[in-house]
Amino acid sequence: MALNKAKEIVSSFPVVIFCKTYCGYCRKAKELLTQLGASFKVIELDEEKDGDEIQSALTQWTGQRTVPNVFIGGKHIGGCDAVLETHQEGKLVPLLTDAGAIANTYAQM
Repeated sequence: MALNKAKEIVSSFPVVIFCKTYCGYCRKAKELLTQLGASFKVIELDEEKDGDEIQSALTQWTGQRTVPNVFIGGKHIGGCDAVLETHQEGKLVPLLTDAGAIANTYAQM
């Protein structure tokens, strides 16, 4: 059940972050995406009644137990370090744009 729910959420939004309210790494990932102007869905696992089950399902699906657990365009990106590294490599904005999470302002010029 939890795995189906996680997959349904991931397929329904351009960007999804599974996180916990008290997690500093989660906050850092959310702040970066906000600074980039991305729209994203946040699932605070510590506020969901089935949060533990969802987190276990994410571990089965992705092999990652920790949060944040970030998906862009339906693809698993990883945690905070992976998101920051992808950004430093110049690959995050194109991923977000391709997923429809950031408006492509270059096409309007």
